[in-house]
Amino acid sequence: MAFSKNSTLIIHKRTHTGERPYQCCQCDKAFSTSSNLLIHKRTHSGEKPYQCNQCDKTFSTNSSLLKHQMTHSGKKPHQCSQCDKGFSANNDLIIHQKTHTGEKPYKCSRCNKAFSTNSNLMRHQRTHSGEKPYQCSQCGKVFSQKYTLLNHQISHTGDKPYQCHQCDKAFSCNRLLIIHQRSHTGEKPYQCSQCNKAFSDKRVLIPHQRTHTGEKPYQCRQCDKAFSSYSNLIKHQRTHTGEKPYQCNKCEKAFSSNGNLMKHMRTHTVIMISHRIPTHLIK
Repeated sequence: MAFSKNSTLIIHKRTHTGERPYQCCQCDKAFSTSSNLLIHKRTHSGEKPYQCNQCDKTFSTNSSLLKHQMTHSGKKPHQCSQCDKGFSANNDLIIHQKTHTGEKPYKCSRCNKAFSTNSNLMRHQRTHSGEKPYQCSQCGKVFSQKYTLLNHQISHTGDKPYQCHQCDKAFSCNRLLIIHQRSHTGEKPYQCSQCNKAFSDKRVLIPHQRTHTGEKPYQCRQCDKAFSSYSNLIKHQRTHTGEKPYQCNKCEKAFSSNGNLMKHMRTHTVIMISHRIPTHLIK
């Protein structure tokens, strides 16, 4: 491979050596180029210097802005030769093509699980490290994934711009709307390859598949107990912290899980019904 600049050659060589000389002073993450470090730092600062001139949405990288702008134009110049699906960005096409080839070149060094994209590998690695690099600027809560932070931030504004045309239910993000719409259409595009059970949400399929494999990738750092889903790990961790975030609005009793709160609330419903029934009818 030939390079026009010596600096470009040096950067390229780091893909072979694994050298990452640029380190973040906030979380100790390291990068092979100063530009990648700069982009990463924006996850801490929340800086989004690239603004869309059509809808005022802002982005941390120029590539994210360019990708977004194609949602306005509707252009999808990158087309898959196997299924004619079109994409606004070439990188999205490359990722999609791996669904045809089954290629998973990115392997986790701790559990040997393999992924089709580096970003999916990095997300997975956080289940081992417990790293939560995305922080809410309003309440300081931290998250392991960017989309979880974005969904959380809407809880401060209450904004639900994505509306279902069939039942007028509104959602904070487009992904939740798409999943909801499947409750109307009955569509379940995610199928388990072992038992053929189908799901409307990919995030429900993945924990289900672990019932077949027995895989428990989410480990508690306090007692080494392991879980098949992140939500079950969070519930378990509350046994250590004593946290009870779900509060009854009738008696102010608090619970560690939403399921326990719902179960408790039925006791109020039963009490109210029994109060309405004349005593001579109660056997």
